[in-house]
Amino acid sequence: MNKRIAVEDTLSDVAQALQSKGYEVVSLKQESDASGCDCCVVSGQDQNVMGMQSVSTQGSVINADGMTADQVCQQVDSRYQ
Repeated sequence: MNKRIAVEDTLSDVAQALQSKGYEVVSLKQESDASGCDCCVVSGQDQNVMGMQSVSTQGSVINADGMTADQVCQQVDSRYQ
C-alpha cells in the first residue's frame, strides 16, 4: 500500500520527487487536506502565523525549509522504512 503524503503547493519539486519514488501525493492547501495522510510536508513560510495550534493529522510533519527535494524524500523514507 502506498503512503499518502500531503505536500504544500509551493513545493512542486518535492511533490514530483515523492511521486517518482512511488508515494501518493495530495495537495496541501488547507488544514482538512491533511486528513488521512501518513505525512505532511510544509514549506515553513507561514509557520503558526496566528499563534494557533491544532492537530489535523496523526502523521509526521516535515518542515522542508532549507532542504532540497532529495533531502525531504530522505526524511519521508526514514519514517517508513
